[in-house]
Amino acid sequence: MNGVPMEIRRAEAADVPTIVAMIANDQLGASRESPGDPRYLAAFEEISADPNQFLAVLEVDGVVAGTLQLTFTPGLSRLGMKRATIEAVRIHPDHRGSGLGQRFIEWAVDEARSRGCGLVQLTTDASRADAHRFYERLGFQASHIGMKLRL
Repeated sequence: MNGVPMEIRRAEAADVPTIVAMIANDQLGASRESPGDPRYLAAFEEISADPNQFLAVLEVDGVVAGTLQLTFTPGLSRLGMKRATIEAVRIHPDHRGSGLGQRFIEWAVDEARSRGCGLVQLTTDASRADAHRFYERLGFQASHIGMKLRL
């Protein structure tokens, strides 16, 4: 896949159904997502309006093959370091195992660096053992415990 041209760009409203389909296409997403729901477009509009958000799509041959969301967070800790958070990473099943995911994450890290971030963090569900191995292979460390409170 390293020689295959790919384009990474900011998502557009027309990409929302494809992005949602990729998010819903796994064991976790299948139980919590509802493709076609109008709330996705409202969320997209909010993300697009926020300069600290970058909803990215990765295209191969003009077809969306992946997505991720980058959030840039200024902070006071670590001497006022800005950080980037990578979330909702998905690669279309037709492209998994091709190296495309690694190139996408490397792009996200480079984008964070170019925006002055000193740290990149990500979230991944505790049940995703394959994802954990993938991120660790790319140099990420499981340094924290994440917690959620459903509202």
